[in-house]
Amino acid sequence: MLRLESATGWWLITHPDHAHLAGAFAEHWGNAAFRKPLPREQVLLAIHSHDDGWATRDISPSLTRQGKPSAFSVELVGKYSAFEEIDLQDYLAVRNRAVLLMAEREPYAALLISMHTYNLLTEHADRSTIQPDELPLLDEFLEAQRALQKDLTAKIRADKRFGYEMTTDHAILEHFHLLQACDNLSLLTCVNYSHPSSLLHPLPLNDGGHARVKVTSAGERHFHLHPYPFDKRPLTLEFPARHIVGKDFSSDADLQHRFATAEVQTLSVTLSK
Repeated sequence: MLRLESATGWWLITHPDHAHLAGAFAEHWGNAAFRKPLPREQVLLAIHSHDDGWATRDISPSLTRQGKPSAFSVELVGKYSAFEEIDLQDYLAVRNRAVLLMAEREPYAALLISMHTYNLLTEHADRSTIQPDELPLLDEFLEAQRALQKDLTAKIRADKRFGYEMTTDHAILEHFHLLQACDNLSLLTCVNYSHPSSLLHPLPLNDGGHARVKVTSAGERHFHLHPYPFDKRPLTLEFPARHIVGKDFSSDADLQHRFATAEVQTLSVTLSK
């Protein structure tokens, strides 16, 4: 779940809906300056589906010890220090399920999702917020992801659908960076981030170079991007969210009831140069 505080309560957006917005960004990625991904179908699938493992969990949101909906929030942009708010074993199971479900369907997409998960839990995770006796569980999970990535890489390199240039380490890394960029932009959108930012990694250009895309807020869910990477300008996209009235909840069940009965509304984001 992702949360955004309002004057009267909370906007809540599910992980799958956030990922689907990231996938919509990816569908429009590429123009005269920025290179479109190849293989397109598999890369877009990875970006669109990278958080589908959260679908069951997000149906039943829970509260943090502070009484807030347990979710990614504006305070966590650029870091990942909320392990004290979640059950680590349950969290890793959700992440693992997303990768394994995709591995059965499309190994190329699964590899990118696994790389995203691994990066999140290594470069961005704050291990100090994990209980010491749970650190071996995290490390075992990471080792398993490395082994799975090696197996998936071998499978896609043996797949005759893909040319050599689509399966090199360099190409796979660029596609992972695109997933990270679209995921990051979706997170900024869903929490209405107002500070200057950038899309994590330099992204590939048609001339063989790379450029880091800077993001600045131009108002509520309106961002200027420079250089501009999309095929339409401006680009406006919609995504679903639920508004929960109230900031005090008596229990997880209370929050879950309010979430289940809240109207699904449509929010939008506009991207411009």
